[in-house]
Amino acid sequence: MTDAPTELIDSHCHLPLIEGDTGAVIERARAAGVSHMLCVCVDLESFAGVTEVAAQHACVSATVGVHPNTDGSNREPTVAELVALAATPEIVAIGETGLDYFRSEGDLTWQRTRFRTHIRAAREAGRPLVIHCRDAAADLITILREERAVDAGGVMHCFVEDWDTAQAAMELGFYISISGIVTFRNAAALRDVAARVPLERLLVETDAPWLAPVPQRGKQNEPAFVSHTAAFLAELRGEALADLARATTDNYRRLFHPA
Repeated sequence: MTDAPTELIDSHCHLPLIEGDTGAVIERARAAGVSHMLCVCVDLESFAGVTEVAAQHACVSATVGVHPNTDGSNREPTVAELVALAATPEIVAIGETGLDYFRSEGDLTWQRTRFRTHIRAAREAGRPLVIHCRDAAADLITILREERAVDAGGVMHCFVEDWDTAQAAMELGFYISISGIVTFRNAAALRDVAARVPLERLLVETDAPWLAPVPQRGKQNEPAFVSHTAAFLAELRGEALADLARATTDNYRRLFHPA
């Protein structure tokens, strides 16, 4: 492995949900070579807090969206509202949105309807999508195609699906983002996918405060730890860490165009 990378980007984190001083979390990330972080919104009630963090720190951008598992106690988004909020200067994407059949049960028509709302808003706002998918790959790809999500593009965040799903998503213009899960002992199938994703379609993330990578497993995750995932990925793929860091950083900026 060659010299440490000059720049990494954490393409998905939840800064307001990380316990401790947010400024200190960001400083630790900067010290670890993380030049930028995407702070992802999970419901409209927390949108103000997400944008506040991004407004206060030039190295942070943000998104607007409602997570697929957020229940009916939270405000349901409309296309018009998402488009309006996406015009906020700090907002670079629509999401986190998608489908999750692992955590939600019963008739999930509401979840699919919410997903379609986000895709339509992304297309109208000219913003990419941040996609969450768990145990719902077939329906998710079908909806992406039906709603012409290729016009918006985006990223499959914290990817844990199979190679066929990765290929289908990339054919629709989506990037594949790998989290610390790839370092887990039981993640052989994901490692196979991560090794095959073309470098020009790859992103790295933490999904902090969850899913801390080895060797930080069991701790609260934070953006600084994306360096461990990047190093693991580079070794897995047989690439220089600096090359992987450069490519994933370029990919992020190509997709999100952060200020």
